[in-house]
Amino acid sequence: MLGEDTPVREIRRKIFTQISKVAFESTHDNFNDEIEAIPYELLGEKAQYRESIYRERAIVRERVRLAMGLSLRPENRAVHLTHGMENSNIDEKYYEPPLMQVIPAACNACESNKYIVSNLCKGCVAHPCRQVCPRGAIDVVDGKSVIDQEKCIKCGRCKEVCPYDAIGKLERPCERACGVKAIKDDDQGRAYIDSEKCLSCGMCMVSCPFGAISDKSQVFQLCRAIREKKRIVAALAPAFVGQFGQNVTPRKMKQALLKLGFENVYEVALGADIGAMAEARQYAEKVITGQLPFLLTSCCPSWAMLAKTQFPDMIDSVSNELTPMVATARSIKKNDPDVKVVFIGPCAAKKLEAMRTQVRSDVDFVITFEELWGMFDAKGIVPAEMEGDTSFHDATAAGRGYAVAGGVAQAIEECLKEYYTEMPIKIEHAEGLAECKKVLMLAKAGKMNGCLIEGMGCPGGCMGGAGTNIQLNKAKTALKKYKDASTTKLPSYDVLEIELD
Repeated sequence: MLGEDTPVREIRRKIFTQISKVAFESTHDNFNDEIEAIPYELLGEKAQYRESIYRERAIVRERVRLAMGLSLRPENRAVHLTHGMENSNIDEKYYEPPLMQVIPAACNACESNKYIVSNLCKGCVAHPCRQVCPRGAIDVVDGKSVIDQEKCIKCGRCKEVCPYDAIGKLERPCERACGVKAIKDDDQGRAYIDSEKCLSCGMCMVSCPFGAISDKSQVFQLCRAIREKKRIVAALAPAFVGQFGQNVTPRKMKQALLKLGFENVYEVALGADIGAMAEARQYAEKVITGQLPFLLTSCCPSWAMLAKTQFPDMIDSVSNELTPMVATARSIKKNDPDVKVVFIGPCAAKKLEAMRTQVRSDVDFVITFEELWGMFDAKGIVPAEMEGDTSFHDATAAGRGYAVAGGVAQAIEECLKEYYTEMPIKIEHAEGLAECKKVLMLAKAGKMNGCLIEGMGCPGGCMGGAGTNIQLNKAKTALKKYKDASTTKLPSYDVLEIELD
Protein backbone atom coordinates (compact mmCIF):
# COMPACT_ATOMS: atom_id res chain seq x y z
CA MET A 1 0.00 0.00 0.00
CA LEU A 2 3.05 2.24 -0.01
CA GLY A 3 2.25 5.44 -1.88
CA GLU A 4 -1.43 4.59 -2.41
CA ASP A 5 -4.05 7.22 -1.53
CA THR A 6 -5.95 5.08 0.97
CA PRO A 7 -8.24 6.27 3.79
CA VAL A 8 -5.42 5.44 6.21
CA ARG A 9 -3.10 7.88 4.43
CA GLU A 10 -5.87 10.47 4.29
CA ILE A 11 -6.42 10.22 8.06
CA ARG A 12 -2.70 10.54 8.79
CA ARG A 13 -2.41 13.60 6.57
CA LYS A 14 -5.38 15.24 8.26
CA ILE A 15 -3.81 14.60 11.67
CA PHE A 16 -0.54 16.22 10.63
CA THR A 17 -2.47 19.14 9.15
CA GLN A 18 -4.47 19.73 12.33
CA ILE A 19 -1.45 19.42 14.60
CA SER A 20 0.45 21.86 12.40
CA LYS A 21 -2.46 24.34 12.51
CA VAL A 22 -2.54 24.22 16.29
CA ALA A 23 1.22 24.74 16.47
CA PHE A 24 1.16 27.61 13.96
CA GLU A 25 -1.95 29.41 15.23
CA SER A 26 -2.85 28.60 18.85
CA THR A 27 -1.64 30.43 21.93
CA HIS A 28 -0.32 28.77 25.06
CA ASP A 29 -3.62 29.50 26.79
CA ASN A 30 -5.77 27.41 24.44
CA PHE A 31 -3.38 24.62 23.38
CA ASN A 32 -5.17 21.97 25.41
CA ASP A 33 -8.61 22.89 24.15
CA GLU A 34 -7.43 22.92 20.53
CA ILE A 35 -5.83 19.49 20.87
CA GLU A 36 -8.92 18.05 22.59
CA ALA A 37 -11.09 19.30 19.72
CA ILE A 38 -9.17 17.54 16.93
CA PRO A 39 -10.98 14.14 17.10
CA TYR A 40 -14.34 15.91 16.90
CA GLU A 41 -13.32 18.22 14.06
CA LEU A 42 -11.94 15.36 11.95
CA LEU A 43 -14.62 12.72 12.47
CA GLY A 44 -17.99 14.34 12.90
CA GLU A 45 -20.80 12.38 14.57
CA LYS A 46 -20.99 9.11 12.62
CA ALA A 47 -18.40 6.36 12.27
CA GLN A 48 -16.90 5.94 8.79
CA TYR A 49 -14.49 3.03 9.20
CA ARG A 50 -15.17 1.33 12.55
CA GLU A 51 -18.21 -0.03 14.36
CA SER A 52 -18.59 3.13 16.46
CA ILE A 53 -17.61 6.78 16.46
CA TYR A 54 -16.26 6.33 19.99
CA ARG A 55 -13.64 3.83 18.85
CA GLU A 56 -12.67 6.07 15.93
CA ARG A 57 -12.19 9.02 18.27
CA ALA A 58 -10.14 6.89 20.67
CA ILE A 59 -7.81 5.94 17.82
CA VAL A 60 -7.49 9.52 16.59
CA ARG A 61 -6.60 10.65 20.11
CA GLU A 62 -3.65 8.28 20.15
CA ARG A 63 -2.63 9.40 16.66
CA VAL A 64 -2.64 12.97 17.93
CA ARG A 65 -0.28 12.05 20.76
CA LEU A 66 2.13 10.30 18.41
CA ALA A 67 2.01 13.26 16.00
CA MET A 68 3.15 15.46 18.89
CA GLY A 69 6.04 13.14 19.69
CA LEU A 70 4.31 11.72 22.78
CA SER A 71 3.93 8.05 23.69
CA LEU A 72 0.66 6.16 23.63
CA ARG A 73 -1.38 6.25 26.82
CA PRO A 74 -1.58 3.10 28.94
CA GLU A 75 -4.75 1.00 28.64
CA ASN A 76 -5.05 0.25 32.35
CA ARG A 77 -5.22 3.73 33.87
CA ALA A 78 -6.54 7.19 33.09
CA VAL A 79 -4.11 9.56 31.42
CA HIS A 80 -5.22 12.86 29.92
CA LEU A 81 -4.85 13.30 26.16
CA THR A 82 -2.48 16.24 26.59
CA HIS A 83 -0.48 14.69 29.44
CA GLY A 84 3.19 15.46 28.88
CA MET A 85 2.40 18.22 26.40
CA GLU A 86 4.41 20.78 28.34
CA ASN A 87 7.51 18.67 27.66
CA SER A 88 6.73 18.52 23.94
CA ASN A 89 6.20 22.23 23.44
CA ILE A 90 9.94 22.87 23.12
CA ASP A 91 12.35 22.81 20.19
CA GLU A 92 14.69 20.42 21.95
CA LYS A 93 12.07 17.65 22.13
CA TYR A 94 13.42 14.53 20.44
CA TYR A 95 11.68 11.21 20.00
CA GLU A 96 11.36 8.95 22.97
CA PRO A 97 11.95 5.35 21.92
CA PRO A 98 10.20 3.32 20.77
CA LEU A 99 9.63 5.26 17.58
CA MET A 100 7.19 2.76 16.04
CA GLN A 101 4.12 1.92 18.09
CA VAL A 102 0.97 -0.16 17.64
CA ILE A 103 -2.25 1.62 18.61
CA PRO A 104 -4.10 -1.18 20.43
CA ALA A 105 -7.58 0.16 19.71
CA ALA A 106 -6.82 0.20 15.98
CA CYS A 107 -5.30 -3.28 15.69
CA ASN A 108 -7.63 -5.88 14.14
CA ALA A 109 -5.80 -8.79 15.82
CA CYS A 110 -5.15 -10.38 12.43
CA GLU A 111 -4.51 -14.11 12.43
CA SER A 112 -0.91 -15.02 11.83
CA ASN A 113 0.59 -17.93 9.89
CA LYS A 114 -2.53 -20.01 9.27
CA TYR A 115 -3.60 -21.96 6.16
CA ILE A 116 -7.33 -22.14 5.33
CA VAL A 117 -9.42 -23.58 2.50
CA SER A 118 -11.60 -21.00 0.76
CA ASN A 119 -14.85 -21.43 -1.15
CA LEU A 120 -12.78 -21.78 -4.33
CA CYS A 121 -12.30 -25.45 -3.45
CA LYS A 122 -13.91 -27.57 -6.18
CA GLY A 123 -13.87 -30.82 -4.26
CA CYS A 124 -11.76 -32.45 -6.96
CA VAL A 125 -11.27 -36.22 -7.10
CA ALA A 126 -7.50 -36.04 -6.81
CA HIS A 127 -7.43 -34.00 -3.58
CA PRO A 128 -3.66 -33.40 -3.98
CA CYS A 129 -3.68 -31.22 -0.87
CA ARG A 130 -4.65 -34.24 1.20
CA GLN A 131 -2.08 -36.46 -0.44
CA VAL A 132 0.91 -34.18 0.21
CA CYS A 133 0.10 -33.24 3.80
CA PRO A 134 2.82 -34.82 5.99
CA ARG A 135 0.65 -34.81 9.13
CA GLY A 136 -2.74 -35.94 7.79
CA ALA A 137 -4.21 -32.56 8.73
CA ILE A 138 -6.60 -32.39 5.74
CA ASP A 139 -9.98 -34.13 5.73
CA VAL A 140 -12.71 -34.14 3.11
CA VAL A 141 -16.10 -32.99 4.41
CA ASP A 142 -19.06 -32.89 2.04
CA GLY A 143 -16.62 -33.20 -0.82
CA LYS A 144 -14.54 -30.17 0.21
CA SER A 145 -11.13 -30.06 1.90
CA VAL A 146 -10.92 -28.90 5.52
CA ILE A 147 -7.69 -28.25 7.45
CA ASP A 148 -7.42 -29.40 11.07
CA GLN A 149 -5.53 -26.48 12.60
CA GLU A 150 -4.32 -28.52 15.56
CA LYS A 151 -2.53 -30.96 13.27
CA CYS A 152 -1.31 -28.43 10.68
CA ILE A 153 2.42 -27.61 10.88
CA LYS A 154 2.18 -24.63 8.48
CA CYS A 155 4.47 -26.18 5.85
CA GLY A 156 2.40 -24.80 2.97
CA ARG A 157 2.67 -27.86 0.75
CA CYS A 158 -1.12 -28.06 0.36
CA LYS A 159 -1.21 -24.50 -0.97
CA GLU A 160 1.54 -25.26 -3.46
CA VAL A 161 -0.29 -28.19 -5.08
CA CYS A 162 -3.88 -26.93 -5.12
CA PRO A 163 -4.87 -26.58 -8.81
CA TYR A 164 -7.49 -23.92 -8.03
CA ASP A 165 -5.46 -21.78 -5.64
CA ALA A 166 -8.19 -22.48 -3.10
CA ILE A 167 -5.87 -22.59 -0.09
CA GLY A 168 -4.69 -19.32 1.32
CA LYS A 169 -2.18 -18.35 3.95
CA LEU A 170 -3.31 -15.84 6.55
CA GLU A 171 -0.51 -13.55 7.71
CA ARG A 172 -0.39 -10.28 9.52
CA PRO A 173 0.53 -7.75 6.81
CA CYS A 174 2.78 -5.98 9.30
CA GLU A 175 4.51 -9.22 10.25
CA ARG A 176 5.06 -10.16 6.63
CA ALA A 177 6.60 -6.75 5.92
CA CYS A 178 9.02 -6.89 8.85
CA GLY A 179 12.39 -8.21 7.73
CA VAL A 180 13.70 -8.75 11.26
CA LYS A 181 10.67 -10.55 12.79
CA ALA A 182 9.99 -7.82 15.34
CA ILE A 183 6.17 -8.21 15.25
CA LYS A 184 4.77 -10.34 18.09
CA ASP A 185 1.36 -11.13 19.65
CA ASP A 186 0.11 -9.64 22.90
CA ASP A 187 -2.17 -11.53 25.30
CA GLN A 188 -5.23 -10.45 23.30
CA GLY A 189 -3.88 -11.53 19.93
CA ARG A 190 -3.04 -8.01 18.83
CA ALA A 191 0.27 -7.07 17.29
CA TYR A 192 3.01 -5.43 19.27
CA ILE A 193 6.54 -4.48 18.27
CA ASP A 194 9.57 -5.96 19.99
CA SER A 195 11.63 -2.79 20.44
CA GLU A 196 14.80 -4.84 20.97
CA LYS A 197 14.54 -6.16 17.39
CA CYS A 198 12.84 -3.24 15.62
CA LEU A 199 15.07 -1.15 13.34
CA SER A 200 12.42 1.54 12.71
CA CYS A 201 12.28 1.17 8.93
CA GLY A 202 8.51 1.70 9.05
CA MET A 203 7.54 -1.04 6.59
CA CYS A 204 5.09 -2.45 9.14
CA MET A 205 3.43 0.96 9.37
CA VAL A 206 2.78 1.33 5.65
CA SER A 207 1.69 -2.31 5.34
CA CYS A 208 -1.04 -2.31 8.01
CA PRO A 209 -4.43 -1.91 6.24
CA PHE A 210 -6.03 -0.77 9.51
CA GLY A 211 -3.52 2.00 10.12
CA ALA A 212 -2.79 0.54 13.54
CA ILE A 213 0.93 1.30 13.47
CA SER A 214 2.36 4.78 13.55
CA ASP A 215 5.61 6.55 14.27
CA LYS A 216 6.21 9.61 16.39
CA SER A 217 6.61 13.01 14.82
CA GLN A 218 8.43 16.27 15.43
CA VAL A 219 6.08 18.26 13.23
CA PHE A 220 4.50 20.04 16.22
CA GLN A 221 7.85 21.25 17.55
CA LEU A 222 9.04 22.33 14.11
CA CYS A 223 5.90 24.37 13.43
CA ARG A 224 6.26 26.08 16.80
CA ALA A 225 9.86 26.98 16.06
CA ILE A 226 8.89 28.41 12.65
CA ARG A 227 6.09 30.41 14.26
CA GLU A 228 8.55 31.87 16.74
CA LYS A 229 10.68 33.12 13.82
CA LYS A 230 13.70 31.00 14.68
CA ARG A 231 16.35 30.63 12.03
CA ILE A 232 15.73 27.24 10.44
CA VAL A 233 17.04 25.83 7.17
CA ALA A 234 15.79 22.79 5.31
CA ALA A 235 18.08 19.95 4.27
CA LEU A 236 16.02 18.29 1.55
CA ALA A 237 16.62 14.67 0.54
CA PRO A 238 16.83 14.01 -3.23
CA ALA A 239 13.86 11.63 -2.98
CA PHE A 240 11.59 14.71 -2.87
CA VAL A 241 11.13 14.69 -6.65
CA GLY A 242 7.59 13.73 -7.59
CA GLN A 243 6.44 13.53 -3.96
CA PHE A 244 4.31 16.69 -4.10
CA GLY A 245 3.05 16.44 -7.67
CA GLN A 246 4.65 15.58 -10.98
CA ASN A 247 4.81 19.24 -11.99
CA VAL A 248 6.60 20.36 -8.82
CA THR A 249 10.06 21.33 -10.03
CA PRO A 250 13.02 21.88 -7.70
CA ARG A 251 12.44 25.60 -8.10
CA LYS A 252 8.79 25.32 -7.04
CA MET A 253 9.70 23.07 -4.13
CA LYS A 254 12.32 25.48 -2.86
CA GLN A 255 9.89 28.39 -3.03
CA ALA A 256 7.21 26.40 -1.16
CA LEU A 257 9.66 25.70 1.67
CA LEU A 258 10.75 29.33 1.83
CA LYS A 259 7.10 30.42 2.01
CA LEU A 260 6.53 27.93 4.82
CA GLY A 261 9.11 29.81 6.85
CA PHE A 262 12.51 28.25 6.21
CA GLU A 263 15.41 30.64 5.84
CA ASN A 264 17.12 28.59 3.13
CA VAL A 265 17.05 25.18 1.45
CA TYR A 266 19.99 22.84 0.81
CA GLU A 267 20.27 19.51 -0.97
CA VAL A 268 21.12 16.49 1.14
CA ALA A 269 22.59 15.13 -2.07
CA LEU A 270 25.57 17.38 -1.24
CA GLY A 271 26.25 15.10 1.73
CA ALA A 272 25.78 12.11 -0.58
CA ASP A 273 28.49 13.48 -2.86
CA ILE A 274 30.80 13.77 0.13
CA GLY A 275 29.91 10.23 1.16
CA ALA A 276 30.42 8.76 -2.31
CA MET A 277 33.92 10.18 -2.60
CA ALA A 278 34.82 9.29 0.98
CA GLU A 279 33.59 5.69 0.72
CA ALA A 280 35.29 5.26 -2.65
CA ARG A 281 38.52 6.28 -0.97
CA GLN A 282 37.84 3.99 1.99
CA TYR A 283 37.18 1.04 -0.34
CA ALA A 284 40.40 1.69 -2.25
CA GLU A 285 42.50 2.12 0.88
CA LYS A 286 40.97 -0.57 3.11
CA VAL A 287 39.33 -3.30 1.02
CA ILE A 288 41.62 -3.44 -2.02
CA THR A 289 44.67 -3.49 0.26
CA GLY A 290 43.19 -6.30 2.35
CA GLN A 291 42.80 -4.37 5.60
CA LEU A 292 39.06 -5.07 5.51
CA PRO A 293 37.36 -8.08 3.90
CA PHE A 294 34.53 -5.90 2.55
CA LEU A 295 32.95 -2.48 3.08
CA LEU A 296 29.34 -1.89 4.14
CA THR A 297 27.80 1.47 3.27
CA SER A 298 26.51 3.52 6.20
CA CYS A 299 23.89 5.88 4.74
CA CYS A 300 20.82 3.77 5.69
CA PRO A 301 20.41 3.73 9.50
CA SER A 302 18.26 0.57 9.54
CA TRP A 303 20.85 -1.34 7.48
CA ALA A 304 23.75 -0.07 9.57
CA MET A 305 21.99 -0.98 12.82
CA LEU A 306 21.15 -4.44 11.45
CA ALA A 307 24.81 -5.05 10.77
CA LYS A 308 26.01 -3.66 14.10
CA THR A 309 23.42 -5.37 16.32
CA GLN A 310 22.98 -8.77 14.65
CA PHE A 311 26.49 -9.12 13.18
CA PRO A 312 28.69 -7.38 15.78
CA ASP A 313 31.86 -8.93 14.39
CA MET A 314 31.29 -6.85 11.24
CA ILE A 315 31.29 -3.48 12.97
CA ASP A 316 34.75 -2.59 11.63
CA SER A 317 33.49 -3.21 8.08
CA VAL A 318 30.64 -0.68 8.40
CA SER A 319 31.80 2.55 6.80
CA ASN A 320 32.75 5.20 9.34
CA GLU A 321 31.89 8.02 6.94
CA LEU A 322 29.11 10.44 7.82
CA THR A 323 25.65 9.76 6.42
CA PRO A 324 24.42 12.28 3.81
CA MET A 325 22.01 13.77 6.37
CA VAL A 326 24.75 14.44 8.92
CA ALA A 327 27.37 15.50 6.39
CA THR A 328 24.97 18.06 4.93
CA ALA A 329 23.96 19.38 8.36
CA ARG A 330 27.58 19.75 9.43
CA SER A 331 28.53 21.57 6.26
CA ILE A 332 25.62 23.98 6.85
CA LYS A 333 26.51 24.60 10.49
CA LYS A 334 30.19 24.98 9.68
CA ASN A 335 29.27 28.16 7.82
CA ASP A 336 26.44 29.21 10.16
CA PRO A 337 26.66 27.62 13.64
CA ASP A 338 23.57 29.40 14.99
CA VAL A 339 21.07 28.07 12.47
CA LYS A 340 18.82 25.07 13.13
CA VAL A 341 18.69 22.28 10.54
CA VAL A 342 15.65 20.18 9.68
CA PHE A 343 16.14 17.05 7.58
CA ILE A 344 13.20 16.46 5.25
CA GLY A 345 13.11 13.04 3.68
CA PRO A 346 11.35 9.73 3.09
CA CYS A 347 12.82 7.84 6.03
CA ALA A 348 11.35 7.06 9.45
CA ALA A 349 14.62 5.63 10.80
CA LYS A 350 16.39 8.97 10.29
CA LYS A 351 14.36 10.23 13.24
CA LEU A 352 16.24 7.91 15.56
CA GLU A 353 19.56 8.55 13.83
CA ALA A 354 19.19 12.23 14.70
CA MET A 355 18.84 11.30 18.39
CA ARG A 356 22.34 9.84 18.62
CA THR A 357 24.60 11.83 20.90
CA GLN A 358 27.10 12.68 18.17
CA VAL A 359 24.34 13.83 15.79
CA ARG A 360 22.00 15.87 17.97
CA SER A 361 24.07 19.03 17.70
CA ASP A 362 23.92 18.85 13.90
CA VAL A 363 20.34 17.80 13.07
CA ASP A 364 17.67 19.61 15.08
CA PHE A 365 14.51 18.27 13.46
CA VAL A 366 13.57 15.34 11.23
CA ILE A 367 10.28 15.17 9.33
CA THR A 368 9.07 13.03 6.44
CA PHE A 369 7.52 14.08 3.15
CA GLU A 370 4.17 12.88 4.49
CA GLU A 371 4.48 15.16 7.52
CA LEU A 372 5.65 18.07 5.39
CA TRP A 373 2.53 17.76 3.24
CA GLY A 374 0.44 18.24 6.39
CA MET A 375 2.42 21.41 7.15
CA PHE A 376 1.81 22.70 3.62
CA ASP A 377 -1.92 22.00 4.00
CA ALA A 378 -2.02 23.83 7.34
CA LYS A 379 -0.61 26.95 5.67
CA GLY A 380 -2.59 26.57 2.43
CA ILE A 381 0.61 26.17 0.42
CA VAL A 382 0.34 24.26 -2.87
CA PRO A 383 3.87 23.57 -4.18
CA ALA A 384 2.65 23.17 -7.77
CA GLU A 385 1.45 26.79 -7.71
CA MET A 386 4.73 28.28 -6.51
CA GLU A 387 7.03 30.39 -8.66
CA GLY A 388 10.61 30.84 -7.48
CA ASP A 389 13.76 32.58 -8.65
CA THR A 390 16.35 29.94 -7.80
CA SER A 391 16.70 26.18 -7.86
CA PHE A 392 19.23 23.72 -6.39
CA HIS A 393 22.86 23.66 -7.47
CA ASP A 394 24.50 21.99 -4.49
CA ALA A 395 24.94 18.42 -5.76
CA THR A 396 25.70 16.10 -8.67
CA ALA A 397 23.75 13.38 -10.43
CA ALA A 398 25.68 10.77 -8.44
CA GLY A 399 24.61 12.22 -5.10
CA ARG A 400 21.02 12.59 -6.20
CA GLY A 401 21.01 8.96 -7.26
CA TYR A 402 21.45 7.89 -3.61
CA ALA A 403 17.65 8.00 -3.32
CA VAL A 404 17.05 4.72 -5.15
CA ALA A 405 18.24 1.19 -4.37
CA GLY A 406 21.56 0.55 -6.07
CA GLY A 407 22.21 4.28 -6.41
CA VAL A 408 24.70 4.45 -3.57
CA ALA A 409 26.77 1.59 -4.95
CA GLN A 410 26.56 3.07 -8.44
CA ALA A 411 27.78 6.48 -7.27
CA ILE A 412 30.73 4.95 -5.40
CA GLU A 413 31.57 2.70 -8.34
CA GLU A 414 31.56 5.67 -10.74
CA CYS A 415 33.87 7.60 -8.40
CA LEU A 416 36.21 4.62 -8.19
CA LYS A 417 36.36 4.28 -11.97
CA GLU A 418 37.00 8.00 -12.37
CA TYR A 419 39.57 8.55 -9.65
CA TYR A 420 41.03 5.09 -8.98
CA THR A 421 41.49 3.73 -12.48
CA GLU A 422 42.44 0.14 -13.27
CA MET A 423 41.29 -1.04 -9.87
CA PRO A 424 39.19 -4.22 -9.57
CA ILE A 425 35.72 -3.36 -8.24
CA LYS A 426 33.14 -5.76 -6.84
CA ILE A 427 29.72 -4.30 -6.08
CA GLU A 428 26.70 -5.84 -4.34
CA HIS A 429 23.49 -4.32 -3.05
CA ALA A 430 20.45 -5.49 -1.10
CA GLU A 431 17.10 -3.85 -0.43
CA GLY A 432 14.60 -4.71 2.27
CA LEU A 433 15.80 -5.92 5.65
CA ALA A 434 15.16 -9.59 4.90
CA GLU A 435 17.42 -9.44 1.83
CA CYS A 436 19.94 -7.31 3.73
CA LYS A 437 20.18 -9.99 6.40
CA LYS A 438 20.80 -12.68 3.77
CA VAL A 439 23.63 -10.67 2.25
CA LEU A 440 25.21 -10.12 5.67
CA MET A 441 25.06 -13.85 6.35
CA LEU A 442 26.86 -14.47 3.06
CA ALA A 443 29.44 -11.85 4.01
CA LYS A 444 29.94 -13.52 7.38
CA ALA A 445 30.52 -16.82 5.57
CA GLY A 446 33.31 -15.22 3.53
CA LYS A 447 31.40 -15.11 0.25
CA MET A 448 31.46 -11.32 -0.16
CA ASN A 449 35.17 -10.65 0.30
CA GLY A 450 36.46 -7.77 -1.77
CA CYS A 451 32.97 -6.28 -2.17
CA LEU A 452 31.46 -2.90 -1.58
CA ILE A 453 28.02 -3.79 -0.21
CA GLU A 454 25.16 -1.31 -0.27
CA GLY A 455 22.23 -2.06 2.02
CA MET A 456 18.85 -0.33 2.01
CA GLY A 457 16.30 -1.13 4.71
CA CYS A 458 13.34 -0.29 2.46
CA PRO A 459 12.53 -2.17 -0.76
CA GLY A 460 13.36 0.24 -3.56
CA GLY A 461 15.70 2.28 -1.39
CA CYS A 462 14.91 5.68 0.09
CA MET A 463 12.23 6.34 -2.50
CA GLY A 464 10.36 3.37 -1.06
CA GLY A 465 10.60 4.76 2.47
CA ALA A 466 7.75 4.85 4.96
CA GLY A 467 7.41 8.65 4.76
CA THR A 468 6.84 8.93 1.02
CA ASN A 469 3.71 10.16 -0.76
CA ILE A 470 3.71 8.37 -4.12
CA GLN A 471 4.19 4.91 -5.61
CA LEU A 472 7.74 3.68 -6.03
CA ASN A 473 7.64 3.30 -9.81
CA LYS A 474 6.51 6.91 -10.22
CA ALA A 475 9.19 8.09 -7.79
CA LYS A 476 11.94 6.23 -9.65
CA THR A 477 10.85 7.76 -12.96
CA ALA A 478 10.91 11.25 -11.45
CA LEU A 479 14.37 10.68 -9.96
CA LYS A 480 15.80 9.51 -13.27
CA LYS A 481 14.65 12.73 -14.94
CA TYR A 482 16.13 14.75 -12.08
CA LYS A 483 19.47 12.97 -12.37
CA ASP A 484 19.57 13.30 -16.15
CA ALA A 485 18.99 17.04 -15.85
CA SER A 486 21.91 17.52 -13.44
CA THR A 487 24.60 19.81 -14.80
CA THR A 488 27.38 17.91 -13.01
CA LYS A 489 27.53 14.12 -13.10
CA LEU A 490 30.23 13.26 -10.54
CA PRO A 491 31.66 14.96 -7.43
CA SER A 492 35.28 16.07 -7.54
CA TYR A 493 38.02 15.84 -4.94
CA ASP A 494 37.10 19.37 -3.87
CA VAL A 495 34.06 18.01 -2.04
CA LEU A 496 36.36 16.16 0.38
CA GLU A 497 37.94 19.46 1.38
CA ILE A 498 34.76 20.38 3.28
CA GLU A 499 35.85 20.11 6.92
CA LEU A 500 33.16 18.28 8.85
CA ASP A 501 34.91 17.22 12.05
